[in-house]
Amino acid sequence: MADFVRTLSRDVLTAGPEAAQTREWLVANGLGGYASGAVSGAVTRRYHGLLVAALPAPLGRVLMLSQLSEIVVEADGSEYWLSGHDPGPDPRAVEKPATLLEFRMEEGLPVWRFRADGAVIEKQIVLPHGQNIVHVTYRVIEAEKPVQLRLRPVLAFRALESAVDHPLARDYRVTAAGQRYEVSAGPDLPVLRMIIEGADFPMTLDGGIRREVFYSVEAERGYTSHGSLWTPGYFSGEIAAGQSITFAAATEEWWRLEALPPSDVLGFEAERRRRIAANAHPALRHGPMAELVLSADSFLFVPAGRVADQMRARAEGDEVRTVIAGYHWFTDWGRDTMIALEGLTLSTGRQSEAGWILRTFAHYIRDGLIPNMFPDGKDRGLYHTADATLWFFHALNRYLRATGDRDTLRLLIPKLLDVIEHHRRGTRFGIGVDSKDGLLRQGQEGYQLTWMDAKVDDWVVTPRRGKAVEINALWYNALRLMAGWLREEGREDEAQPLDRMAEQARVSFNERFWCASAGHLFDVVDGEHGNDVACRPNQIFAVSLDNPVLDRERWDPVVETVRSRLLTPLGLRSLAPGCRDYKAKYFGDLRARDAAYHQGTVWGWLIGPFVDAWLKLHPEDKAGARGFLEGFLPHLDEAGIGTISEIFDAEAPFQPRGCISQAWSVAEVLRCWVKTEPT
Repeated sequence: MADFVRTLSRDVLTAGPEAAQTREWLVANGLGGYASGAVSGAVTRRYHGLLVAALPAPLGRVLMLSQLSEIVVEADGSEYWLSGHDPGPDPRAVEKPATLLEFRMEEGLPVWRFRADGAVIEKQIVLPHGQNIVHVTYRVIEAEKPVQLRLRPVLAFRALESAVDHPLARDYRVTAAGQRYEVSAGPDLPVLRMIIEGADFPMTLDGGIRREVFYSVEAERGYTSHGSLWTPGYFSGEIAAGQSITFAAATEEWWRLEALPPSDVLGFEAERRRRIAANAHPALRHGPMAELVLSADSFLFVPAGRVADQMRARAEGDEVRTVIAGYHWFTDWGRDTMIALEGLTLSTGRQSEAGWILRTFAHYIRDGLIPNMFPDGKDRGLYHTADATLWFFHALNRYLRATGDRDTLRLLIPKLLDVIEHHRRGTRFGIGVDSKDGLLRQGQEGYQLTWMDAKVDDWVVTPRRGKAVEINALWYNALRLMAGWLREEGREDEAQPLDRMAEQARVSFNERFWCASAGHLFDVVDGEHGNDVACRPNQIFAVSLDNPVLDRERWDPVVETVRSRLLTPLGLRSLAPGCRDYKAKYFGDLRARDAAYHQGTVWGWLIGPFVDAWLKLHPEDKAGARGFLEGFLPHLDEAGIGTISEIFDAEAPFQPRGCISQAWSVAEVLRCWVKTEPT
């Protein structure tokens, strides 16, 4: 019996016409690849697939196998489909939907239970960790006679971010050797290998069939929504009660695909997951938090596409690790990685990986900046960010607090001093200290450099050029941390200039950012249009960080403003109701969505700094702070099952939006759950 299971009953799944279609599952493989889909089995997004392989640059993540059409065939020729419609071989057959009795995430792995003409069949999906392989296992739980099952693989080799009508190839070739089958599409693309283990299930090649598919979520999001998928044929055979078969597909070589029997793959992966949960902080080892610990595991990965980075790290006796910011479409982002590091790794007992992540990003520093993000299929990062590098100091401090790893600190001190010097002198994108007041300014036409980074074509929605409130809170924090580390290393002479820079920034911040008429902090000072009085959550960092830049007497009004105007059960609004440009809902095409992305939309990760600030003001109120997290618990049954979405509408019922699973959302809830544990 699994240690932790999240079950969606038939009542939940049939609560509305879209109940099983708007809930989604995801399993990651530790390389950046994954399998994901709607609980109903419908393919509604370009990102859905049973095997999205993570491949070396320039390919990146590639959808290889879209789905399996799964049909139970009766003696009279009628068909019960478990999921997906079969485009052949007999279009005259009568199709009936099987009854979905239950869906559950069992130790983070999806399991379906169906009834088809008296037979009860379970289906489970497993991705062996560190491999571009998927196993789909079918078990007959009850049946009076053997079940005739037909499985049709449906595919289109397509880059993950490409439109659904832009596959990488349109002509496929199938070869067979015994029970092994390979689908290829040219010398520059990987081969998809397929096999069924556990019973005699030969494949019938019926000449290849194409079918048009409508991707409903892509249509809602304003993207191309019709594309064709291709199938080479179908596997068919019988399974008796108590027996099982496993369909396996991979871009790996045959020796990897066949190295372990399916039962061992499932057993080893289940044990790996139980061990991950057992190593987490005691407050996270059971119930919903254990599920989120497994969700956290899905974001930590070896960047398979960046081969040179792996070779360099191993030559140094180290490992490369980084963080997928969110599924399905994000890659690894510097800012998200540093914000999420504590919750994903330190709270879950994965300190070694935290060190690998920090040292990995230290190697990427250029001109005093860490990368904003790595585009899919590229091995070089983009550096257009004003805050990711400052979050690096924060993440390193939390790592040192948890591990006392002075060797890593000593390794990084020269790079961190170089970062500060670049910021002092000025670096890319207009990022640099204003010598008049010691505050950090940023901004360049056409770029969005803070975390509020929505951009459509040439329109930067929230440019925030000037001196942004959280950038300066982070700058002050970084200076104080750096001065402290230097002192600990006996380098007092180097620490003192940083103290003077920090004090100048602190005095200027408190003189310039307080807006008496509004009773809260300006969001930006010295901006393109003067000082911006918009009520945004960014001001909370002036209180929440380890070295708060805001004077103590102003903590209360700032925290109260955020609580009363921005706090929701699922995080903080990005703009207060009543402000100009406030948007209550996030929906529509790309332009409409990005117009709302930071203009009211709720961000789950912001609950973390709010809890930090709350406990600074109310250190004995752990119960109240825990209450701010409890709104996330019912959310685990919607959108991405057992995980936390990226964003939510700004008003009730706070519909989940954006990515179905976001690293910093999960990380901050885990971190704060530990922080609010009763003592």
